[in-house]
Amino acid sequence: MSRHLYMIIPGEPGQRTGGYLYDAHMARELRELGWTVDVIGLEGRFPDTDDRAATAMHHALGRLPDGARLVIDGLALGGLPDEVAAHAGRLDINALVHHPLADETGLDAAVRERLLLRETRALAACRRVIVTSPFTARRLRELGFEQRTPRVVEPGVNGAELAAAVAARLQGREPEGPERLLCVASLTPRKGQDLLVRALAQLADRDWHCTLLGSSARDPAFAERVAGLVREAGLADRIDCIGECDQATLDAEYRRAGVCLLPSHYEGYGMVVSEALARGLPMITTTGGALAQTAPEDCCLRVEPGNIGALAQALARWLDDAALRRRLTRSAAERRATLRSWPEAGRAFAAALEGGAG
Repeated sequence: MSRHLYMIIPGEPGQRTGGYLYDAHMARELRELGWTVDVIGLEGRFPDTDDRAATAMHHALGRLPDGARLVIDGLALGGLPDEVAAHAGRLDINALVHHPLADETGLDAAVRERLLLRETRALAACRRVIVTSPFTARRLRELGFEQRTPRVVEPGVNGAELAAAVAARLQGREPEGPERLLCVASLTPRKGQDLLVRALAQLADRDWHCTLLGSSARDPAFAERVAGLVREAGLADRIDCIGECDQATLDAEYRRAGVCLLPSHYEGYGMVVSEALARGLPMITTTGGALAQTAPEDCCLRVEPGNIGALAQALARWLDDAALRRRLTRSAAERRATLRSWPEAGRAFAAALEGGAG
């Protein structure tokens, strides 16, 4: 069987969000294993696609030789079932689903139903369906997709040095200065940064500083709403919104942090969990979607998604209780040895592609 793979991605492949980074890591690991991987970025609007996206997918698939093996990211795949089905007989088409498109936060009923129907049809035209968590595999079945048994390939993580606050707390002392809170996520409604700002506004009497790190371009209106909430709460000098950044800047922010925050309404996996644990950082998360399984209970404070009061209470517990901070930090640091590496994830991805059709 040929080890030449095409990966089709919506938009610019170099974007630094969880799904795009997963795709990029898999392309890199497959190349390390001897595969040839060609990455194709599509123009147009996704996932509720427009004519430009449909044309881009039609041309991309039409240029591939008969029998070519490809993986289509679910964000590009789900809205274009007709274009995918037209080539299903001559191409080895595989889906990569990070989370069902209809589960995105903030969709109206008509868009949700349209995405659900389109994605189900598109997945039925694929030979294999790869998902990034057992939760997403179950969720697809709940939504009525039963034509294929999804193959689960969870993300990996690169090794990293302990954050400075972690090293201090493992030695039984507290770091100097305000408690550094870090939220790494694109500014979109599903990620819940608006709720986080409103929770932090209730804790202005504590000593903390928060950094929101993630793209503001995916939903500019929501990003401006978050910025407005920061200004209204009088927290502009305590909450930094620094946008999307390169890996060096991200690593530096992780080294400065004492705890990571993920107030998402829903996650198909939540790669920031592994990124935080690789640095020994505990987390304050919700139980939205896969986070109920991927965020370990022994090193996280977990709250119901969308509950601002519960989130504020969890933040207050973290800020007020040094013994709690040290206990959760010790547990997070111990988790580092159990994390799956990206090479391990890449081998699992290769095995999923080389297995028989689901």
